[in-house]
Amino acid sequence: MSPATPSLGRRGLLRAGAGAAALAALGPLEALGARSAGAAPLSKQPSSADYGALRPVKDQTTGLELLALPKGFEYLTYGWTGDVMANGNPTPGNHDGMGAFRRADGKVAIVRNHERSGYAGAFTTPAYDANAAGGTTTLTFDPDAGAFLETVPSLGGTIRNCAGGTTPWGSWLTCEETSEVGPDGTRHGYVFEVPHDGVGTGVALKAMGRFSHEATCMDPSTGIVYLTEDATPSGLYRFLPDSPGDLAAGGRLQMMEIENGGVSYSTYTDPTGTEYRTDWVDIDNPDFAPGELRLAIQGQLKGGAVFRRLEGAWWGNERAYFVSTNGGPAGQGQVFEYDPRSEYMRVLIASPSAGVLNNPDNLCVSPRGGIVLCEDGDGLEYLHGLTTDGAVFPFALNNVVIPAGGVPGKSVNPGTYTGSEWAGSVFEPKKGNWLFANLQSPGITFAITGPWRRGSL
Repeated sequence: MSPATPSLGRRGLLRAGAGAAALAALGPLEALGARSAGAAPLSKQPSSADYGALRPVKDQTTGLELLALPKGFEYLTYGWTGDVMANGNPTPGNHDGMGAFRRADGKVAIVRNHERSGYAGAFTTPAYDANAAGGTTTLTFDPDAGAFLETVPSLGGTIRNCAGGTTPWGSWLTCEETSEVGPDGTRHGYVFEVPHDGVGTGVALKAMGRFSHEATCMDPSTGIVYLTEDATPSGLYRFLPDSPGDLAAGGRLQMMEIENGGVSYSTYTDPTGTEYRTDWVDIDNPDFAPGELRLAIQGQLKGGAVFRRLEGAWWGNERAYFVSTNGGPAGQGQVFEYDPRSEYMRVLIASPSAGVLNNPDNLCVSPRGGIVLCEDGDGLEYLHGLTTDGAVFPFALNNVVIPAGGVPGKSVNPGTYTGSEWAGSVFEPKKGNWLFANLQSPGITFAITGPWRRGSL
């Protein structure tokens, strides 16, 4: 059963509403859910009625037409794989999830994941595992000048840093999407905390569980952290910290239970509008050893619910939103909405076909309440937007082709990268004039700006 809510700490989690107020407007998701339930036709628009059709746009950094965007939008690139960082070392590849933070001097710090596998050695210290190749780097961006200033390494020695989530006190929770064991016996599959203005300690937050992590989101009024698992079957977890605001102090990990007479419930094919009464079961062994039961199975044996590949997570409207990449009747994805105060959850959206949503992965919310979706499907790779009345439209198309002669000053290999997935989309905090996003391969970070207020984003 659900324990008592933890008492608020860390200066009231920075006054509980600061940093989260801008994320409250998730109306487009509600509207899309209504369309999916049959209140209006559900389809993907060929282009935004407000922003217009996509057209090739030159990168202000290289002059290459790397993206197609609506008229009036422009972008620059930075932090390509192999680019020299401030410490003189090359930028690691496999760019993935990111968190953006407004600094006191008005600059923006962006903590960026690198979903690197293997044990060729850590690219920086502090390193959790001296052999492991993944980690994070932190970029500094000047939004007034429209310029990136530097990249510094901020955590090393991890594996497959995929997504994560921000905290109200200005740190990034970077998540290992694995539960493997390194060649020297070091276990992986943890969450690590990286401050936006420094480097991580390399200490695994083991009480938050060892599993194939994807994303996190936090209830700023309680400090409870919700965590998704990219596996099938996967669990939906929450971490109740012993000391809110101090995740390293430990806490209790639980897995969601859907009330079903004590029997585990599968959400795999549930359609739009399905509602659930929820509760939580304790995970007795969150740091399971090889040969022991992984967390989703531990929870399932206690009646915990299971999902298909839970990925994106977001907090807004005093609710948590979770994305199942290939759940639903068509196997094309679901978005769940969970209300912790009523202990109810519902399927807000279940995509009816790839033509509407093609395996949604992660989502982000602009300070204006607009929604950007990253899809992780097959074919052309888009960042999609949602209109305020719930229609899906393409906003940015991956058009990356590196010519045979390469790009001056860049070490990436020539080739066509148009099939590479989008990842890490996040808006500049507060003002929202810039959208940052990654293409995982060849590993490029984009900063996109333009007439946002003309449309839904």
